[in-house]
Amino acid sequence: MTKSTCSRVMETILAWSAFISMLAALYLALVYAPTERTMGDIQRIFYFHVASAWVGMLAFLVVFVASIAYLLTRRVSWDIYAQSSAEIGVFFTTIVLVTGPIWAKPIWNTWWTWDPRLTTTLILWFLYLAYGKLRSAIGEEEKKARLAAVFGILAFVVVPIDFFAIRWWRTMHPGALVSSNGIALAPDMLQAFFVSLFAFSLLYGYFMIRSVRIERMRAEIRWLKDEMFN
Repeated sequence: MTKSTCSRVMETILAWSAFISMLAALYLALVYAPTERTMGDIQRIFYFHVASAWVGMLAFLVVFVASIAYLLTRRVSWDIYAQSSAEIGVFFTTIVLVTGPIWAKPIWNTWWTWDPRLTTTLILWFLYLAYGKLRSAIGEEEKKARLAAVFGILAFVVVPIDFFAIRWWRTMHPGALVSSNGIALAPDMLQAFFVSLFAFSLLYGYFMIRSVRIERMRAEIRWLKDEMFN
C-alpha cells in the first residue's frame, strides 16, 4: 500500500468516525443532557462552543510546533502542516466567535462585551487571519515559509493568555470547568461535553489530513511547473 493510499484510507476512516461521533455529540447535547437550571436550553450551545475553542487552540499549538520544526529542518512538509492547521484553527475560532454571542445575548442581554476572554479570542482570530494574509502576500516559497513560521511562533503567545483569561481576570465569561470546588458540570452534562470534545477533535484530524494532502499536491504541481519552465 502506497503512502498516498494509506493517507486516503486514514482520511476515510476519520471522516466516518467524525461523522458518527458528531451525530452522537448532537444527540447527547440536544436530547440526553439535562436542561441547565439558570440559563435554560440556550446553554446547550456550550457543548459546541467550548469544543470549537478547544480545537482552535489545538490547531494553533500545531502551527507553533510545526513552525519551530520548519525553522530547524527547513522541510516543506512542516510548513504544510503549519499552513493547514492555521486555516483549520481560523475556521473553528470563527465558530467560537459566532456561537459565543448567540449564547450571550439571552444571558447578558448583549451580543458582545469587551470581556477579557472575548477580547483575547478576537485578537487570536485576527492574528491567524493575518498569518494567512502574510502567506498570500509573499510569492517566493522559501521566504514565505520562513516568515510565516516566525509569525506562527510569535502569534502563539496569545493562546495561553486566551486560555487563562478566565482565571487571571474578573470576567463575565463562565468560569473554568475544573476548579478547587470540583467539576462544574453534572455527570450527564460531562458525558455530553467529552463526546463533543472527541467528535470535534476527530473532525480536526479529518480536516488536517485532507488539507495536508491537497497542499502537498499543490506543492508538487508548483515543482513540476518550475521544472518545465526553468
